[in-house]
Amino acid sequence: MRYDERAIAPYREELTRMGFRELRTAEEVDAEIGNKEGTSLLVVNSVCGCAAGKARPGIALALGKSDFKPDRLTTVFAGADIEATARARELFGNIPPSSPSMAFFKHGELVHFVPRFQIENRDAYQIAQHLVEVFKEFCVPAQRAENV
Repeated sequence: MRYDERAIAPYREELTRMGFRELRTAEEVDAEIGNKEGTSLLVVNSVCGCAAGKARPGIALALGKSDFKPDRLTTVFAGADIEATARARELFGNIPPSSPSMAFFKHGELVHFVPRFQIENRDAYQIAQHLVEVFKEFCVPAQRAENV
């Protein structure tokens, strides 16, 4: 089932307003995640309540309060970007499909994954704190990255 674009546009915009680049084809996913330089957060966006009330707000909080940030912010939309979502999930290896979810890549390799069950059982603040810790572990501080 493919979602009506008019219905999901506000959910897409929540992430694009934060600076996320939408990946709508398998080729775009390959080009982005295949980039072996730096870090990339890939969000599998969704229409569900835990995406709206927990995942997207948690991501916004984390990006707003962390000095450490991924080099690239990307997203695919489950139920809309069918080909791109399928390709992204292939890159997750043996991790079962779930949406929303978040995958963190460093130098093109998956280094951390947040599945739906870890989103639906937390509030936005807990998700934000978790992401801040992931950013600290894998990212260069924003001010240092600008001076390099």
